[in-house]
Amino acid sequence: MSVANDTNFNSAVFLLTGIPGQEKVRLWVSVSFCIMYAISITGNSLILFIIKTDPSLHEPMYIFLSMLALTDIGLSISTMLTTLGLFLFNSREISFNACFAQVFFVHLFSFSDSSMLLLMAFDRFMAICNPLRYVSILTLPRIAKMGLVFVLKSMSLVFPLPFLLKRFQYCRSNVLSHSYCLYQDVMKLACADITVNSIYGFAIKLLAVGLDSLFIFLSYVMILKTVLSVTSSTERLRALNTCVSHLCAILLFYLPDIGLSVVHRFGNSSSLLLQSLMGYIYMVVPPLMNPIVYSMKSQHLRSRIFRVFFK
Repeated sequence: MSVANDTNFNSAVFLLTGIPGQEKVRLWVSVSFCIMYAISITGNSLILFIIKTDPSLHEPMYIFLSMLALTDIGLSISTMLTTLGLFLFNSREISFNACFAQVFFVHLFSFSDSSMLLLMAFDRFMAICNPLRYVSILTLPRIAKMGLVFVLKSMSLVFPLPFLLKRFQYCRSNVLSHSYCLYQDVMKLACADITVNSIYGFAIKLLAVGLDSLFIFLSYVMILKTVLSVTSSTERLRALNTCVSHLCAILLFYLPDIGLSVVHRFGNSSSLLLQSLMGYIYMVVPPLMNPIVYSMKSQHLRSRIFRVFFK
């Protein structure tokens, strides 16, 4: 009996879902997603290339930006294949094992994105609140170790997710809410008690995104306190201006993340369109907008980008 169940389990598939009610404009939606993914991957790759090849950009702020760009590329690639496959070729089926693997990579890069934003907040904190020790503390080897530690932290938290999902039998509707696999979305389809999975998912969300956002908030409280103590209004504006890009990146990541979590937890069948749109905003918009925001706000980076295209 167990052998038969295992065979049935391995041959079963989930069905991906596009944007509900938008089937008539599927071609235009697919073209839009192709453009967004192309801009996202090209923009982040360009930032990586420029920072790597320009020694004048080998500073802590740009090294952290390159880490964020790398995780954004990973996040885009982890959802791109199934999303474009669905919209371009109407390929809805995804096997259980492929779905569980996608769950791992999607949440790994998502949590790593949050960690990179925390490291960038620490960079701004050191630059504004303790500028004399900025260079001595944020050395390149130390930055590399910090990035590796946070990636390993994200990996250790996400690693059990596929195994927690694989132990279930899925005898309910196999239709997912998005064009990619999310842990909370797949978990709801199990025909078993998901209390342990739900508690673990909530716990790692708190340990990863929750703690990261708390430390980012505390960093900016200290930054604001330091800036307000400066007597010169010009210096205050200059200091705050260095944080604008990072603040935009924070809002682009955390607001859709919070919205998607709320919709998944409290949404119902009438909120499928909102749930789908929030999922795409959460996965596609931050990797798309981060390189645009940073290239617009950083004159140094922008001049290097212009130099690549207009030698």
